[in-house]
Amino acid sequence: MSFPVQRPRRLRVSENIRRMVRENSLSVNDLVYPVFVCHGSGQAHPIDSMPGICRYSVDRLLRELEEIVRLQIPAILPFGLPNKKDAAGSEAYAEDGIIQQALRAIKKEYPELTVITDLCLCEYTDHGHCGIIRDNYVMNDSTLELLAKTAVSHAAAGADMIAPSDMMDGRVGAIRSALDNNGYANTPIMAYSAKYCSAFYGPFREAADSAPQFGDRKSYQMDPANSDEAIREVRHDIEEGADIVMVKPTLAYMDVIRRVKDKFGCPVAAYNVSGEYSMVKAAARNGWVDEKRIIMEILTGIKRAGADIVITYHAREAARWLRDEL
Repeated sequence: MSFPVQRPRRLRVSENIRRMVRENSLSVNDLVYPVFVCHGSGQAHPIDSMPGICRYSVDRLLRELEEIVRLQIPAILPFGLPNKKDAAGSEAYAEDGIIQQALRAIKKEYPELTVITDLCLCEYTDHGHCGIIRDNYVMNDSTLELLAKTAVSHAAAGADMIAPSDMMDGRVGAIRSALDNNGYANTPIMAYSAKYCSAFYGPFREAADSAPQFGDRKSYQMDPANSDEAIREVRHDIEEGADIVMVKPTLAYMDVIRRVKDKFGCPVAAYNVSGEYSMVKAAARNGWVDEKRIIMEILTGIKRAGADIVITYHAREAARWLRDEL
């Protein structure tokens, strides 16, 4: 038989054939849309470093969510900006905290929308770190008490899922026990299990006003050089009761997403973070990349790496494009 026997290009000759043999696909069902919510009314403040993203007051957020529901994006991940901050991040677990207010309003207006609440103290503390500070060090065990308290307050206000992002040791177990003991045994936990101390978070820290006021987060977030450590972190969280585990960020950590999926086979979320979003937006504004193609390529790549759920600021535009392709 003449060379070549195998011609892989035969399966690329038409769009229909390419679709038939496509190994991975992106669906609107894979997407979670992060949003920022603040106190007040009629507020919509654009975030300079995140083109197309705003901080919304609750009333304006409800209007924005009309399209999210219409596009059938299944879930959102709200981040709150408090009116005031203190050393213990008390608005994080206050009954009238911004996230608690938003939860009640969203679940009343859009009961079908799944609301996953980020559980961390950094937006609420005056020092910008993710827990209680003593001698310039984040204390692990005393922070767990506040995280558990916050989780229960979120569930009571209507959260469908709790997503602890603080990277304290033992926090999944503490949160699981608190939820179970307060009547929320059916509230799932999506743990930020492999959350790296990354430079890709820069725009988010502007958006959420959560930059540390001193030092950095290297004593609790993971070293970008490590992947075996990620496996250990994920294992601990699963053993403590996590229902979904997360890798954050994505683009420099595709190998970690794949390792986690292959090792544990559980639902894996991946957070396509603010810096990754903003780099694409900046390049597109300069005409350096085809915005739609590069966004869909990135999101499909995250899926190919093993993610079941993709948390992304591109969710709204990706959902529009996916709808238009139907």
